Amino acid sequence: MTIAAPIRSLYVHVPFCHTICGYCDFYSVVYDRGRITPLVGALLCELDQCGRRYAPALRTIYVGGGTPTTLPPNELSRLLTAVRSDVEFAGPISDRPAESAVGSVADRTCCEFTVEANPATVTPEIADVLMGCAVTRVSIGAQSFHPSELRVLDRLHAPPQVGQTVAICRRAGIPQVNLDLIFAIPGQTLESWLANLRQAVELGPDHLSCYGLTYEHGTPLYERLQRGQVRQADSELEAEMYEATIDTLAAAGYRQYEISNFAKPGCECRHNLVYWRNEQYLGVGPSAAGYVDAVRYRNVPDVAAYVHAVSAGRSPRVEEERRSLDQQARETAMLSLRLTDGLDRRTFAARFGRDATELFADAVRRHVSLGLLEVSDGAIRLTRRGLLLADSVISDFL
Repeated sequence: MTIAAPIRSLYVHVPFCHTICGYCDFYSVVYDRGRITPLVGALLCELDQCGRRYAPALRTIYVGGGTPTTLPPNELSRLLTAVRSDVEFAGPISDRPAESAVGSVADRTCCEFTVEANPATVTPEIADVLMGCAVTRVSIGAQSFHPSELRVLDRLHAPPQVGQTVAICRRAGIPQVNLDLIFAIPGQTLESWLANLRQAVELGPDHLSCYGLTYEHGTPLYERLQRGQVRQADSELEAEMYEATIDTLAAAGYRQYEISNFAKPGCECRHNLVYWRNEQYLGVGPSAAGYVDAVRYRNVPDVAAYVHAVSAGRSPRVEEERRSLDQQARETAMLSLRLTDGLDRRTFAARFGRDATELFADAVRRHVSLGLLEVSDGAIRLTRRGLLLADSVISDFL
């Protein structure tokens, strides 16, 4: 088969968690030691199948979940070592000393390798595994530093464990750390949110992801909302929290490069940029999604069914949809507008044969007149006010 462009990115889904958070709608299951070895074996098998089919030359790897760091050290090492073997190195493989393999400094310069973790799941032993497998970035689900807010979210960790986890990662030598935070939690005030931001910044992360809480249909938190057990934050308060986030993090040296993401210079998440630029990536694991050769696919969201399919030599995919050129163009515009640099007009025209201001003339004209978009010779981007109404603006490009 012919692939339109080299596949440079890989996502691997590890669904195990010690508990299921009430707001989370990602596929996850409660930790079960007896299911780990079969799942890791199936992941390795699918990785091998993908390697044979697509011959990826990876520049970014993201192992998410779930909580991958719930895996025992030996199984985590087995998985990450296999994942890392598909990386394209800066020079020819033959130039590398045989003993350098996965731990060298040279390896780390050519591939961003992220693993998600929850506080208290990264022990010194786990951190050594991550470092030994050349992981360059750990993304920690802090969410809040207030016990009452953590209880609303069904989080198990205590606030001090966030800093302890960051310290363990730093001592192990892991180059970059991200913290995830959530605002607009029921009962949260602007003051408590700003306190969260201050405590996060004090830990010195290289990157911060700050998300407004969403109530996804089918989650326990959504059901509690429907029953009146929690109250959704006022939209004006949520907007105030978001603008305070932008200003507070800018003052602390973090550049906002996407609606919800802020980074120190050079520490942007390259893997997520692949998604926002609508580039190709492989998805491996139960419920993992991928986008290859204009086809979006999703694997079966069930550990047992996934292991059975892969072990039997069958594809674990349960959904596949080929995107037309027009659909690709619209999805690219929608995703690119999430970036503060916006949609690059020259890149878009080279890829799709039309200027975005022509293809989306009505939407661009309307939102420019409302002060939500700005257009330059090089890009179309959201204004500061447009960031607050991003969902409604972006939907007009689909």
